[in-house]
Amino acid sequence: MPDLPDPLTTLVRRHREPAVVQAVRSTLAAVISYVVALQLSSEQAPLTAPLTAILVVQVTLYSTLTTGIRRVNSVVAGVLIAIGFSVVVGLTWWSLGLIILASLIIGRFVRAGEFVPEVAISAMLVLGVTRVGYTAWDRVLETLIGAVVGLLFDVLFVPPVWVQPASEAIEHLSRRMGRLLQRVGEELVGHTPVAEAAARLHEARRLDQEIVQVDASLRQAEDSLRLNPRVREGLLHRVVLRTGLDALEITAVVLRVICRTLTDLAKERTGETLFAPDVAEALREVFLHLARAVESFAVLITTQVSANAEEAESRLVAELAAGRESRDRAAELLLQGVRRHPRQWQLHGALLAEMDRILDELDVEKRTERLAEELDRAAREQRDRHPTLHRVQRRLRSTGYGWRSATGGQRVD
Repeated sequence: MPDLPDPLTTLVRRHREPAVVQAVRSTLAAVISYVVALQLSSEQAPLTAPLTAILVVQVTLYSTLTTGIRRVNSVVAGVLIAIGFSVVVGLTWWSLGLIILASLIIGRFVRAGEFVPEVAISAMLVLGVTRVGYTAWDRVLETLIGAVVGLLFDVLFVPPVWVQPASEAIEHLSRRMGRLLQRVGEELVGHTPVAEAAARLHEARRLDQEIVQVDASLRQAEDSLRLNPRVREGLLHRVVLRTGLDALEITAVVLRVICRTLTDLAKERTGETLFAPDVAEALREVFLHLARAVESFAVLITTQVSANAEEAESRLVAELAAGRESRDRAAELLLQGVRRHPRQWQLHGALLAEMDRILDELDVEKRTERLAEELDRAAREQRDRHPTLHRVQRRLRSTGYGWRSATGGQRVD
């Protein structure tokens, strides 16, 4: 079998990524809408139908249902505006300007939301190909065909649940944080140049960019769980992942502060080690346990098998306990050193406080309390805001398969 070209090979390997799945689903919906429009419209090339289908079909069912109506409003409004202009004046430079202005203004009144520009786009497309009023009405029919096909496509062929990509992104973030924590600890043993400490600080700052990407992936996963008839306990898994990412984000902020503290300390001690050998070794152990704890925490909140969740929780508890023990030993050694050499004692205290904050954020018992509070709050808000939707979701959960939860771990069937 001949080797596939690199772009095609990449596409095959990424067949489960949201962008690839969305491209395939949009293509199928567009083709189906075009075939249906050929049967119902008098146009020889009813391209408005597939255009609308592409706009309506989203990567999640929730996005389709929540944005589909606004997209349909925008397209239909643009078509109707174009009908009026095509009957009266047709396409000229000044009519083009008028139709754009009218579309952008009217789009505000038809609740098109963020799709107001699509009103003008639809109007320009129709105006460009339509010269007779009765022909433009076919565009309205094609728009409705594309909208209906797009909505039905996502309802009948429910988009995948995008939890796995979000989980992988969270685990990748935790591994990156773990490696940074481990390097910070290793560099404490021996002399630490200012440039080296500053490099770790810049690396910690770059974590913010990855957190933004993980947050976007998690938002997509949360949308894929909403209104999905194949999912049970979607709220539980959304809260587990969201609160987990919040804890990792706080940990990343504290890690950046730690690197800032060590950089300030390196500037004050350019000709000597940051800490005495016994203190440096104790701190290295603390950072090593923190690195392992962060990675175990990510596995705990993203695992899909209950047994793995229990194993990850056991590892997390063990690493946190070992980290606290090492932290206490390091604190005692630091206190003895400060009594002999009180220089920059405030930085020592700040470093210990920052370690305590990470240990506290990853604590299993506090996480369980936080999860219970967030679940109660989210469930209460959902019931109060959408009582009808809540009843529908309960009926959907009573049929099909879905989430099975254990301590921090869920599974999608």
